[in-house]
Amino acid sequence: MEQALPMMQRISYTDLYERWEKGNWSATQLDFSVDRDHWRNRFSELQRRAALWNYALFLHGEDAVADNLSPYIDAAPTEEMKYFLATQQVDEARHAVFFARFMREVVEDGSTDVAQSLERTRPQLTWGFRNVFALLGRTADELRRDRSLPMLAKGIALYHIVIEGTLAQPGQHFIESYLERDGLLPGFREGIRNVALDEQRHIGFGVKALSDLVQMDLECRDAVAELLREVMPYSVAVLVPPGWDRGYTECFGFTLEDIYAEGVQSLETKLRSAGLPLEEMPGAVPIDLSVPPQERAGRAIKLLQGNLIGEKLGPPTRDPEVVALMFDSVRLSIDPTAATEPTTIQWDFPDAEPWFLRVDNGSTRVERGRAERPDVTLRVRFEDWVDIAAGRTDPRLAIATGRLRPRGRLKALWRFTKLFPR
Repeated sequence: MEQALPMMQRISYTDLYERWEKGNWSATQLDFSVDRDHWRNRFSELQRRAALWNYALFLHGEDAVADNLSPYIDAAPTEEMKYFLATQQVDEARHAVFFARFMREVVEDGSTDVAQSLERTRPQLTWGFRNVFALLGRTADELRRDRSLPMLAKGIALYHIVIEGTLAQPGQHFIESYLERDGLLPGFREGIRNVALDEQRHIGFGVKALSDLVQMDLECRDAVAELLREVMPYSVAVLVPPGWDRGYTECFGFTLEDIYAEGVQSLETKLRSAGLPLEEMPGAVPIDLSVPPQERAGRAIKLLQGNLIGEKLGPPTRDPEVVALMFDSVRLSIDPTAATEPTTIQWDFPDAEPWFLRVDNGSTRVERGRAERPDVTLRVRFEDWVDIAAGRTDPRLAIATGRLRPRGRLKALWRFTKLFPR
C-alpha cells in the first residue's frame, strides 16, 4: 500500500483531463463497409450469435453508465474531479453510439435509433448483468440523496473498479485479441481499441479517486468492502453464456476460465493500487487470495454451473467437490474478528451430509461431518441453505417461515449474527 499510494499521487486529474482532449475520436466516422462483408461471410453462425451476445452486453452497459454518471459529478469534492467525470460522460455516450451503429449497420438488426437497438438486444442480457446494473442504478439514486465521501467511494468502486475494471476491460481485451489475430471487422476493431483506451483513462481516475477518498475519510474503506460483498454474487455471473454453451467464447479461441481469471486479477490489482488490498478489507470479502487467479476462476465457474451461486437454473448440485467449494466460500464470508470467543456452527441437513464451521482466535475452518457440542445448529434443507448463501433468499424470511431454524444459547446466536458482515 505504501508503494502504490505515491504512484497514485503522481497522477493528477488535470493530467487525465488532458489525455481526454488528446484522445478524442468520432464514433460516427468509423467505416463499417468491410465489417458488413466480414459479418456475413467470415463469421460462422455460432460466431455471429456469440458476438451479438457479447456486443449487446457492451451496448447496454455503455448506455447505463452514461445515464448514471451525473450524480457522481455532483458528489465529486473537487472541481478537477467534476471536470474529468464530465468528459467521461461524453465518452460513455460515444461508446453507446458506436455499439448501436454496429448493431444497426453491420448486424442489421432493423433498428433506426439507439432505443430500438437497446430493445432488440435486451433478450441477450444475462441474470448477472441485469443485477449488476440494477445495483448501479440504485447506487446512483442513493448518491443523489447522499453526497458523502463514503457513498461516493462506494459508487466509484462499483462503476470504475468492478464494472469498468473487472468486467468491461477483460471483455475488451478478449474482443481486441481475436479481431486482431484473425484480421476481422476493421472498423469495429478501431472503435473497440478507442473504447479500451478511454476505459483505461476512466479506470485510472477510479483508482486515483478511491486512493484520495480513503485518505480523506477512513469510512470509505468500509463502504468499498460493503459494496464488494453486495456486488460479487452478481458480477461473477455476468458472463454466463446462453445455455452454458462454452462455444460462445471458445469459438474465438478463449475459455471462460481465461476471461474470468483476467477479471479477478484485475480487481485485485486495481484495489491494491488504490491502497485497498483485498486481504486488508474490513469484514470479509469472499475471495481466496491463496490460490492463483486461474484456479479462482475455475472454482467460480463450477459453483455457477452447479447452481450454488448466481442464477438458479435448476436444483443445486450434490457433487461433494463442488459442495466443498461452496462451504469454503462460506468460510471466506466469515469475519473472524467478530468472534469474541471460539464459536462452532453446525449445519444439520435432513437431506444432505452435515457440515460445520469453527472460528477460533482469528482463524476459520470448515469440515464435513458433525462437531462436538456446537454453539449454534442450523436446521435447514440443503437447497434452502444454498438459496440463503447465494443471496436468493433473505435469511430473516427463511427463519420467519420455518425453513431455517437456528438453535443455540442466546449469546451464541447473537455472536453468530455478527460473523457474517452485511
